[in-house]
Amino acid sequence: MGNSYAGQLKTTRFEEVLHSSIEASLRSNSLVPRPVFSQLYLEAEQQLSALEGGSRVDNEEEEEEGEGGLEPTCPPNPYQMHPPPEGCCTTDGFCQAGKDLRLVSISNEPVEVPAGFLLVGAKSPSLPDHLLVCAVDKRFLPDDNGHNALLGFSGNCVGCGKKGFCYFTEFSNHINLKLTTQPKKQKHLKYYLVRNAQGALTKGPLICWRGSEFRGRPTTAGPCSSSLFPPLDSSGPLAAFSSEPTPGTNASIPLGAPPAGPACDHPSLAAATSPAVSNGQDSPKRQQLVKNKLAAVPRPAALGIFSNSGPPKKRHKGWSPESPSAADGGYPQGGGNRAKYESSGLSCVPQVGLVGPASVTLPVVASGEPVSVPDNLLKICKAKPVIFKGKSSSHGNFPYLCGNLNDVVVSPLLYACYQNSQSISRAYEQYGASAIQPISEEMQLLLTVYYLVQLAADQVPLMEDLEQIFLRSWRESHLTEIRQYQQAPPQPFPPAPSAVAPVTSAQLPWLAGLAASSCNDSVHIIECTYSLAEGLSEMFRLLIEGKLAKTNYVVIICACRNAAIDSCIAVTGKYQARILSESLLTPAEYQKEVNYELVTGKVDSLGAFFSTLCPEGDIDILLDKFHQENQGHISSSLTASVTKSASLDVGGAPACTSYSLEPHRIRPFQLAVAQKLLSHVCSIADSSTQSLDLGSFEKVDFLICIPPSEVTYQQTLFHVWHSGVLLELGLDKEHMTKQRVEQYVLKLDAEAQTKFKSFLQNSFQNPHTLFVLIHDHAHWDLVSSAVHNLYSQSDPSVGLVDRLLNCREVKEAPNIVTLHVTSFPYALQTQHTLVSPYNEIHWPASYSNGADLYPENKKYFGLSEFIESTLSGHSLPLLRYDSSFEAMVTALGKRFPRLHSAVIRTFVLVQHYAAAMMAVSGLSQMKNYTSVETLEITQNLINSPKQCPCGHGLMVLLRVPCSPLAAVAYERLAHVRARLALEQHFEIILGNPSSGITVGKHFVKQLKMWQKIEDAEWRPQTYLELEGLPCILIFSGMDPHGESLPRSLRYCDLRLINSSCLVRTALEQELGLAAYFVSNEVPLEKGPRNEGLESDAEKPSSTDNEDEELVTEGSTSEKRSPVKRERPRSRDSASSCRSSKASSSALCGETSAQPGGPLQGEQTRSPQPCGPSEEGRGPGDKQRLRASQGPPAVISRHSPGLAPQPDSSLKTSQRSVQVSVTSSSQLSSSGSSSSPMVPAAGTLVLQATQCSVTKACQQPPVVFLPKLVYDMVTSTDSSGLPKAASLLPSHSVMWASSFRPLLSKTMTSTEQSLYYRQWTVPRPSHMDYGNRAEGRVDGFHPRRLLLSGPPQIGKTGAYLQFLSILSRMLIRLTEVDVYDEEEININLREESDWHYLQLSDPWPDLELFKKLPFDYIIHDPKYEDASLVCSHHQSIKREDRGPSRKPDDLYVRRQTARMRLSKYAAYNTYHHCEHCHQYMGFHPRYQLYESTLHAFAFSYSMLGEEIQLHFIIPKSKEHHFVFSQPGGQLESMRLPLVTDKSHEYIKSPTFTPTTGRHEHGLFNLYHAMDGASHLHVLVVKEYEMPIYKKYWPNHIMLVLPSIFNSAGVGAAHFLIKELSYHNLELERNRQEELGIKPQDIWPFIVISDDSCVMWNVVDIDGGGERSREFSWSERNVSLKYIMQHIEAAPNITHYALIGMRKWSSKTGSREVRAPFSRCHVHDFIVLNVDLTQNVQYNQNRFLCDDVDFNLRVHSAGLLLCRFNRFSVMKKQIAVGGHRSFHITSKVSDNPVAIVPAQYICAPDSKHTFLAAPAQLLLEKFLQHHSHRFFPLSLKNHGHPVLLVDCYLNLGSQISVCYVSSRPHSLNISCSDFMFSGLLLYLCDSFVGASFLKKFHFLKGATLCVICQDRNSLRQTVVRLELEDQWQFRLRDEFQTANAKEDRPLFFLTGRHI
Repeated sequence: MGNSYAGQLKTTRFEEVLHSSIEASLRSNSLVPRPVFSQLYLEAEQQLSALEGGSRVDNEEEEEEGEGGLEPTCPPNPYQMHPPPEGCCTTDGFCQAGKDLRLVSISNEPVEVPAGFLLVGAKSPSLPDHLLVCAVDKRFLPDDNGHNALLGFSGNCVGCGKKGFCYFTEFSNHINLKLTTQPKKQKHLKYYLVRNAQGALTKGPLICWRGSEFRGRPTTAGPCSSSLFPPLDSSGPLAAFSSEPTPGTNASIPLGAPPAGPACDHPSLAAATSPAVSNGQDSPKRQQLVKNKLAAVPRPAALGIFSNSGPPKKRHKGWSPESPSAADGGYPQGGGNRAKYESSGLSCVPQVGLVGPASVTLPVVASGEPVSVPDNLLKICKAKPVIFKGKSSSHGNFPYLCGNLNDVVVSPLLYACYQNSQSISRAYEQYGASAIQPISEEMQLLLTVYYLVQLAADQVPLMEDLEQIFLRSWRESHLTEIRQYQQAPPQPFPPAPSAVAPVTSAQLPWLAGLAASSCNDSVHIIECTYSLAEGLSEMFRLLIEGKLAKTNYVVIICACRNAAIDSCIAVTGKYQARILSESLLTPAEYQKEVNYELVTGKVDSLGAFFSTLCPEGDIDILLDKFHQENQGHISSSLTASVTKSASLDVGGAPACTSYSLEPHRIRPFQLAVAQKLLSHVCSIADSSTQSLDLGSFEKVDFLICIPPSEVTYQQTLFHVWHSGVLLELGLDKEHMTKQRVEQYVLKLDAEAQTKFKSFLQNSFQNPHTLFVLIHDHAHWDLVSSAVHNLYSQSDPSVGLVDRLLNCREVKEAPNIVTLHVTSFPYALQTQHTLVSPYNEIHWPASYSNGADLYPENKKYFGLSEFIESTLSGHSLPLLRYDSSFEAMVTALGKRFPRLHSAVIRTFVLVQHYAAAMMAVSGLSQMKNYTSVETLEITQNLINSPKQCPCGHGLMVLLRVPCSPLAAVAYERLAHVRARLALEQHFEIILGNPSSGITVGKHFVKQLKMWQKIEDAEWRPQTYLELEGLPCILIFSGMDPHGESLPRSLRYCDLRLINSSCLVRTALEQELGLAAYFVSNEVPLEKGPRNEGLESDAEKPSSTDNEDEELVTEGSTSEKRSPVKRERPRSRDSASSCRSSKASSSALCGETSAQPGGPLQGEQTRSPQPCGPSEEGRGPGDKQRLRASQGPPAVISRHSPGLAPQPDSSLKTSQRSVQVSVTSSSQLSSSGSSSSPMVPAAGTLVLQATQCSVTKACQQPPVVFLPKLVYDMVTSTDSSGLPKAASLLPSHSVMWASSFRPLLSKTMTSTEQSLYYRQWTVPRPSHMDYGNRAEGRVDGFHPRRLLLSGPPQIGKTGAYLQFLSILSRMLIRLTEVDVYDEEEININLREESDWHYLQLSDPWPDLELFKKLPFDYIIHDPKYEDASLVCSHHQSIKREDRGPSRKPDDLYVRRQTARMRLSKYAAYNTYHHCEHCHQYMGFHPRYQLYESTLHAFAFSYSMLGEEIQLHFIIPKSKEHHFVFSQPGGQLESMRLPLVTDKSHEYIKSPTFTPTTGRHEHGLFNLYHAMDGASHLHVLVVKEYEMPIYKKYWPNHIMLVLPSIFNSAGVGAAHFLIKELSYHNLELERNRQEELGIKPQDIWPFIVISDDSCVMWNVVDIDGGGERSREFSWSERNVSLKYIMQHIEAAPNITHYALIGMRKWSSKTGSREVRAPFSRCHVHDFIVLNVDLTQNVQYNQNRFLCDDVDFNLRVHSAGLLLCRFNRFSVMKKQIAVGGHRSFHITSKVSDNPVAIVPAQYICAPDSKHTFLAAPAQLLLEKFLQHHSHRFFPLSLKNHGHPVLLVDCYLNLGSQISVCYVSSRPHSLNISCSDFMFSGLLLYLCDSFVGASFLKKFHFLKGATLCVICQDRNSLRQTVVRLELEDQWQFRLRDEFQTANAKEDRPLFFLTGRHI
C-alpha cells in the first residue's frame, strides 16, 4: 500500500480520465472530446480558487518540502486511518506502546539496529520540529542515485522494539503519524540518521527518493543531478541557447491572462532572456534578484499571488505571442536595429545571413547529422513552419539544418518558457523550509501537448498561457495540504487529485500519442529513437507528401538516452505559422521586409490575382469604362450640388448651425489635474531634501518637447497660442507672433539639439526663473544614449530623449523641473525609474468620489468605454471586427505564403474600399467585392455631405502603420476616386509624421468658409482643423505621436495595425486614436433619444428566439420589428439597401441589433473562400449579440464604478442604440441618436436634414480591429481585467520574474504603477537601465514628475493650465495678505493745546514730549470691539459705534490688502533661499544643528515661588550667553552698552511669544534684519517645544513652565519682562566687576508679534518748518534700519515704551504729520525693563493685555512714545494665536456649541462645566454680555464704568474709565464724572474704602466685584465697606463655568443705593 513507484500509474483518477478520453475519441469522428489536460487541470483550478487569500497552515514547512512535481496527492476523500487499538498511547512523538521516538530524546541512547537496517528520521505533520527515529531495511530505501529501492516496506520500532512491519501504513499508525493523506514512505521518511563524533544520533543527508518526487539530494551530488536542469553545455556555439533563459530573467506573461500565475511573456520576452542579458554568467545574480524581490512580499500575499484567477473557460481565440522582438528565436540580420527594442544588441549566437530580408535565424553548429530543409517547402506548405526548440538533454543539441533555410524559422521561446517554469520553484524556496522540486520535463512536454490539442483551429498558441498552465500544475502538486485546512465551497466537480503519477520518459511518447489521438490530427506526434534530426527529417517528408495538411502542430520526441528527453515542436498550421513567424520580427525588420516586397515587385502577383476576381474583367478596365460613360453629366451635377450648398451659406439661406470650432476653455478636470501638479511641486519644495526652492523664483518659463511629428508640433503650437499661457507667464510682452510661440515647443528631430542648448543656457543665466521642461508623449523613444553611441551613424535621432532630457545639466540644474506627460506611463514605471512614486500624478477617474467636484459637460470615451460597448445590450458595439475581410486575408495568405500579411491585408482593404466606392457610385455589382463594413463606411463618407446644407461630412481614419504601404494605399484610392469623379466629394489625405498635411484647393476653400478665415495663405496644419471635412485620412507611421483628431471622426479603421507584435503600450496607443469626448447636453430636437431606455422593456421577448434567427434567412430582422422597416426611407440610395441582403446585417448600419445579420450577409454575398472563418465567427457573434440585448446589459453598464446618473444612461443609449437596417443610411452614418424602436417617421425627416457633424459629436467613432486584436481586447481574465491590460507593458521593459501576482481589475492607476515598479525592469537599451541599485530611494530624481492620463483627455490643456497657476503661485508666494484697516476713533481725538510741532525731528525731544498729553483712546483697528477708555478732555458725546460683530467673524471680516514681499520681509518656515540656509539651521548635507537645554531660575515675590524657565540654545547661538566656567551653567544673556555705536548688530534682544504657529509664524528675520547680527528668542509653551524645535532648529527658545500651558499671551509677556529685568540685574552685576556703570547696560528689549511681516518708513518733504503744506511717501525698509534709528535716539533710556503705527493704505497726512505721539502702542514694542520694573503685565490675561499694560505704564508716570513715521505690516495668519483657544464642554460627548452667555453660572448649580481657563471665560463673557452686569452703562458714554487698576473689555457699547489705586499715580480727574458702574477685579491692598469714596455714582449704578474664591469676596466687601453704599442680594453671586479643580472666579454684583 502506498508504495507507488515511478513506473506505475496507480492513480485511479488519472486512469479514469485517460480511459474516458480514449472512449470518447473512439465514439466520435467530428466532436473533439475534452482533452485529458482540461479535465485534470481546469477542474483542479476551480478547487484552487478556494485558496484565495488563504492563510498559511500550521505545517507549512511540511507542505512546502512536500511531494514532488507530479506525485498523486490526496484522493477525493480525506484518508481515513484505522482507529487505534483500545488503551494504546496516541501521543505525538511516541509509539502506540508509549515509548518516546523523538530524535532529541533518544539521540544519546543506544539503539539496536539489526543487520541490513538503517536508522532514518520520519517527519510527522503534527510535530514539524521533530524527527521520529525508525529502523528501516535498506533494501527498501534508494541508493545515492535515487534508484533501486524495492517496492514495499520493512521496518522496526526503535521505541518498543516491535519488529516486522511489512506495510508503511501499518508502521505509520504504530508511530502515531496521524496522517490525513495516504501514508507513503517517500513522503515521510526524510533523512538518514548518523552518529556524530560524540556518538550522538544527528540528522544526516536527505534520502534521495527518485522518480515521482525528485527529492532533494544528499549533499554529495550524484549523477541524478543532470535531470533537474540541463547543465549549461559549453561544448559549442550553441551553448548560448541552453543558457539564454536564465531562470527569472524573462518571466513575462501577460498578467491578466485567465490562468493564474507567472509565465513566459510574449516573445518580447525572448528579448528579456536574450544573450546580452545573460550568457549563463548572470543567472545566479538574477536568481538572487528574484529571491530578494520575494523576500519583500509579506507571507499571506505569497498565497494570494496564486489564487487570483478562475479556470480559463474560453480559450483566447487566435491571439499570438505578440512581441516584435524576435528574441533569441530569430537573431535576424537587423540585429543592430533590434538593440533599440530589446536587450540583445549583441547576440552571442552566430547569425546566418539569408537571402532576402526575412532573415531566419538558425544555429549554425549542432550535434548529429544535418537535416536538409526541402527546397519547395514553402510552396507546398503555404507557410514557413516555425520550429520551437523544446527540451534538450546535456548531449542532445538541436540538429544542424541545411538546405532551404529560408523556408523555416527556429525559435528558442519554448525552451525559455520551460526554463522559466522551472525557475518558479527556486523562487518559491523563500517560503519553504527546503528545496521544492520543479515540474518534471516530461510533464512539461505532456502538458504542452494537452494544451495544443485543445486549441481551436483559429487560435494561436500563447507562451504565457502555457507558462500559467505549468505554474498551476506545479502549484497544485505543492500546495495540497493547504486545501485540507480550508473550508472550500461546494465544487461543481468532484475534487480531483492535484497531480498525476509521475511520467517517465519511456511513457511520454505513448501518453502524448494518446492525448493527440482525440484531436483529428491537428497535433501529430513523431517519436524518434536516436536524435531529433530523424524526427525533423520525418516531419519534412510528411509535409512534402502533404500528409500533414490538417496538422497544425508536430511534436517530435526523442526519448532514448539514459531516459533523458529531447523534444521540439513545429508549428505547421498555415495560419498559426504565419502569425508566429511574423511576430518574431522587430518593427524595424517588419518595415524592411515590407519595403523589400514592394521594391522587388513581389506584390504584383497580388494585383494580378485581384484582377481575375471580377467577372467583368479588371477593376481598372471597369473604372475607365465608367469614367468615359459618365464623364459629362456626373461631374457637372456633382459640382452643382457642391456649389449650391456653398452658396446657401453666403446668401444667408439655411446654413448649418451645428458647425462650430470649440472655444478654447479649460475643463474642470483639467483644472483639478493642474492643481494636483501644483501641489506636487509644492510638496517637493516643502520636503526636507531642499531640492526646489520655490521662494527664490520670480517667474516661470517652459519648453515642451514632442516627438518629431509635424502635425503634433503644429497642434501643440496651437494649444500654447490659444491658452494664453505666454501672456500669463509674462513671457510675451509685445504682440505675440507664431514665431515667438515656436521657441517654446521643441520637435525632437535632428535640429533639436541647438534649440535645447539655448534652453539650457537660458536656465543657467536666469537662476531666479523656474524652468519647466515638459516631455510630452513621454513613452516615445526611451532608447538609451548608449545605444545611440553604437548606432549613431544610422539614425542621429536614436536616443535623443535620453541625451537631452537626462543630460547632467538638466539633472543638476536647481531651477529645472522635468514633467513627463504620457497616456502610457508603463515604461517609466520600472524598478529603475527616475520618477518617485510620490511624484506621479494620475488623471482622476470619472467615477471617483470626486466626480461631482468636477462637473463635465462632455463624457470621455476611452478604451474601457469602448470595451464596455461590446458588452452593453443596447447596440452594436463600437469595437468591431470584419469577418469577411479576415476570411479573405486568410485565404490569400495561403495563396501567397511569401508575402508578409501586412502587405496582403493592405491590398485587400484598399481593394474593398475601391469596390465600395464603385458600388456607391452606381456600379452595384461591385458590392460583392467588398465587405459590409467597408461599404457602410464608404456610403456614409460619400453621402454625409449631402445631408448638410454646407456640405459638412465625416472623417474616416484609415491606419496604415507602414509608410510605404500607406503611400500605395493613397495612390490607389486617389486613382479610383479620380476615375469615379468623386474628387469634389471627399478628400484623401496622407498623414505622415515627417510631413505636414496637404489638402486640395477646393477643400481648403470650404474649410476657410466654414471657419470664417480671411487669410489667403491659410492651410490646415493639424487634423483638428479638418473638422467637418469629408475625408479619408490615411494615418501612417509605426506609432501615433499624439495627434488629435477632429470631432467629425466617425470611423476608425484599424484593420491594418500590426496585430502580431502587441504590447500594452502599442495596443492602447492605437486604440487611443479613437478616444473621444461625447457631448453631454441633450439637444431638444433629439426626442427619440429617450426611447433607448423604454425599448429595453420590449427586448427580452426578442431574445427568446435568437438561436433560430442565427440560422434563418436575412429577412428575419424584417419580420421581427415592423417599426424598424421605416428606417431605410432616407435619402440614401435605396437601391443599395435592397441590392444585397447585407442590408439587414448587424454590421451594416452601425447600429442594428439584430442577431445573425453578419452571417446572412456574408453567405449571400461572398464568393471568396471564407468558409472556415464563418464557422469560427458564429459562436463569437452569437455571444456578442446575445450580450447586446436584454436587460442584463443595462445592469452591466452601470458597473459599480460608474455612478448611474440618468443623464449618462440616456446618453449611452443614444450613442449606442442606433439601429438602421439600411447598410448605407445616413442615419446610421452618424449613429443617429434614436433607439431601435423609432416611434414615428416624423422624427426621421427631422434627422435626415441634420448635419452629420452634429451627430458625430454626440457619439464616439466606430472602431474596426483585426480579429486577433479584437479577441485580445474583449477577452477578460477571471477578475474582469481585459487581457490586453496584462500584456508586457512596453517593448523596452521586461518582467522581473515569472513569479509575480496578476494585475487586477480593481487596481487604481497608482496601484498599477506600484505593480509595474515592482515587477518590471528596463532592458539594457532603455534609458533608465543604468539608473540605480534597485530599491534605493536616492535613485529618484527629486525634480521629476510624471503625469499620466487617458489619450485625448486634455493633458496638454492641463499642463498649460498648471504653468499658469504655478506662475500665479510664485507671484503669490512673493505676496502676502496684510491687515489694511483705518485707525478707529480718530474723530474722538480732541485737538489739545499741545502738539509735537517739530515735523522734521528724527527723534522726539524729551522736554517737548513730556508736555504732550496721553491719548487714552485706543486707535488700533483690531480693538474695534473694545470698550472706549474715557479721559477728562474727551468730548462726552460720541456716536454709537453700531452693533458689535460676532466674535468669530472678527478674523473673517477684517480687511486685508495683498502686498508684494520686499527684500526686507520676515518669513515663515516655507521660505528657503541660499542666503538664509545657515540662519535657519537646515543644510541638506549636515545634521540638524545641535542645541543644548539650560535651566534658568529666578524668584518672583508676586508669584510667591521660584520660577524655573528653560532655554534651548543652539551651538551657533551660544556666544549670546554667559556660562559659568567650570560647570557650563547658564548665567545670563549678554547685553550691550548704551554707549555702543556699532552698526553691525541690533542691541535689543527680540522676544516673540507664539503658539500654534510653528509653520506659519514669521520667525525668519534674516532678511528683515538685512543680515545684521541680532538676538531673537522664541517664547513657546512647554508642550509645543518639540515641534517648534523641529521647524526652527537654529532658533533660541525660551520654554515657559508647564503651569502656563493653558495660559494666554499675558503670561508670556509677564515672564519675558520679569526674566529680562532679572537678566539686566545679573548683567549689571557681572559687568560692574569689569568697571562698567549699571546705568550703561542696555535696558531695552523688543516684544514682537509672530505676524509682523514688513516695516515701512514715511519720508516727508516739508515746505517749511511749520508749513501746513507738505508731501510724503512711504517706502519699505529693513527692521535693522528702524531698530538702529530708535536705538540711536538721544535720551532713549527715559522712555518706558516705544512703538510704531500699524500700516494702512488709508493712512492720511493727519496721521503722519506729527512725527511722535504719546498714546497706546501695540504689536511691536521696544520696552525699557529698567523703568518699568514695578509695572507688570497681568499674567492671567488672554485679551487686551497690551492696552491694560499701556494704561498701567502711563499711570505710573512713564513715557509711551509712538513713532508715527514708522509702521509695521501685520500678516493675516489663519491658524494659531489666540484662535487656538477653543472653549468646549468638559462632558466630551456633548457636541453642542457653547455660547458666551453660558460662560458663567450660579455657584453650586448643575450647569455644564467648560474646559477652559476661568480668566478666558471671564474676559469673553464680559466682552459679549457685560450689559447684564451694567445695564445703565449700555450706550451711555457720558457715564462710563469705573475700572480700578485693570482694563477689561466690556464690549464696544460700554465706555470705561481707568484709574490706578497706586500712590502718586497719574489719573484723570474724575470729579466731573458720574459713573454708571464699578468693576473691582482682584483688587489688592492699595484699593481701600477711602479711595472708592472719591468717586460719584448714578443712582441704580451697578457694582461687580471679582475674586479668586467666595471667601475673598466676602472679605473684600467687608474691607471696602461696600455695604454702606451698595445693596447685595444672594442671587447676585456668580462664578465662571469651571469645575472646582479648575479654580473658577467668583463675582458679586450689587446696586448703588
